[in-house]
Amino acid sequence: MTTIARGTDTLTRDALTVLQPGFPGTTAPDWLLRRLGEGLASVGLFGRNIASPEQLAALTAQLRTERDDVLVAVDEEGGDVTRLEVRTGSSFPGNHALGAVDDVSLTLEVAAELGRRLAECGVNLNWAPSADVNSNAANPVIGVRSFGAAPDLVARHTAAYVTGLQSAGVAACTKHFPGHGDTAVDSHHALPRIDAAPAVLSERELTPFRAAIAAGTRAVMSAHILVPALDPARPATLSPRILTTLLRDELGYDGLIVTDGMEMQAVAATYGIERGSVLAIAAGADAICVGGGLADDDTVRRLRDALVTAVRSGDLPEERLADAARRVRELARWTATGQGRTAARGAVVDGRPGRIPPLDGTAVRADVGLIAARRALRLTGDEVFAPLADPPFVASLTPVANIAVGDETPWGVAAELVRLLPGTRTDGFTGADAGHAALAAAGERRIVAVVRDEHRHAWMGAALDVILTARPDTVVVEMGVPQAPPRGALHIATHGAARVCGRAAAEVIATGPHG
Repeated sequence: MTTIARGTDTLTRDALTVLQPGFPGTTAPDWLLRRLGEGLASVGLFGRNIASPEQLAALTAQLRTERDDVLVAVDEEGGDVTRLEVRTGSSFPGNHALGAVDDVSLTLEVAAELGRRLAECGVNLNWAPSADVNSNAANPVIGVRSFGAAPDLVARHTAAYVTGLQSAGVAACTKHFPGHGDTAVDSHHALPRIDAAPAVLSERELTPFRAAIAAGTRAVMSAHILVPALDPARPATLSPRILTTLLRDELGYDGLIVTDGMEMQAVAATYGIERGSVLAIAAGADAICVGGGLADDDTVRRLRDALVTAVRSGDLPEERLADAARRVRELARWTATGQGRTAARGAVVDGRPGRIPPLDGTAVRADVGLIAARRALRLTGDEVFAPLADPPFVASLTPVANIAVGDETPWGVAAELVRLLPGTRTDGFTGADAGHAALAAAGERRIVAVVRDEHRHAWMGAALDVILTARPDTVVVEMGVPQAPPRGALHIATHGAARVCGRAAAEVIATGPHG
């Protein structure tokens, strides 16, 4: 059992318990290990902390030498948002691809395999899945992270994902409550606002969260969004009306509530992380996620002291902090005892028995991610398309990646085409002159133009116009949400930019469509 350092009082210990900080590097710094001994119960990992599965397993083992029941959390959605494979791209397609296939058994199996790999590395809490209904096609931060734009589709796949992930003993953290899909602002940068009526919110945004709760999700992550119909004054993360009255009382959720990153500007710019953290716990949150940008002992100390001071001043009821800490410890016990694996055995998803691989992993298809990516492809023009005989030029029309995705993760089809068609050349283009620059760089080679959310970027559509006017035999690969009309000699919609999505598209380009 974990031994708390002598001299750490209950209030201070509880204040540390509700924090989920990050840290730099691929080994745990001394200050983090010391805080674990003092009562810190959770650690958040990011791409900067992960170099390989073996290194990650060693890191989590190091953390557990100080606290055997520590919650080790990671933002591993698969698809575009990956931390396990941040330098290579994910082996699993993301939510939008799974929603395009619309096979809940496949979604469950993908999540179970992803959960198994996380568990093997010692990760026991995943800040996933995204249950956001991507009802706003202009959404800059959700997009392919959503299963789709239809609430019922998102709901059944959210339930399947939660069930599959937790079958591996990894707690799911369904996000971003009460729903981040109908936004046009990235909460990393500013405060988004959803102006929808209560009835619309209930039928659209809340439907997937009801499904997640019914499936037994162990955690829910709050969104830094303003929803005036629910609370005109405070964003969801800081709103008692949203976190306690709606989520706890009306939806009947009794698990852990985790905040989105408190250093995100939607909260930090107005409230600051210290006051924001106090308000979040007071509103009903149980765990404060911080560390995507702030990752040092000073941040932990400041937040701990802010919570302790708020209790002593009467701004935060001590019993609310104690209740939050209790929920963190309960989740830690859940992961440690393997209750998720047991509970998932008899799971029913979308009215049918869920396909849960056995605990020893013998029935898991290691290539289930590639299978799913291939099934998610949507082809236009494939009836007359002949596979490329010669190595092409891949013109990647490259948008700025949102912070959740990050710009360090490779995407596209070039790497796979180089493997299948040696001699393939590639370059990236952006801005007003992207189309002309791509034509000049391609020379006489056949062009494969790769885009990501063409409908959101006017310059990207204009570049395609230029390329296709001059070279109508161009193959177009859309790796975002396919909203613009298909065009090109062959149009491939992958529904995501994961490495396996690129591989699936490259196979079609190099060897032709398969039945």
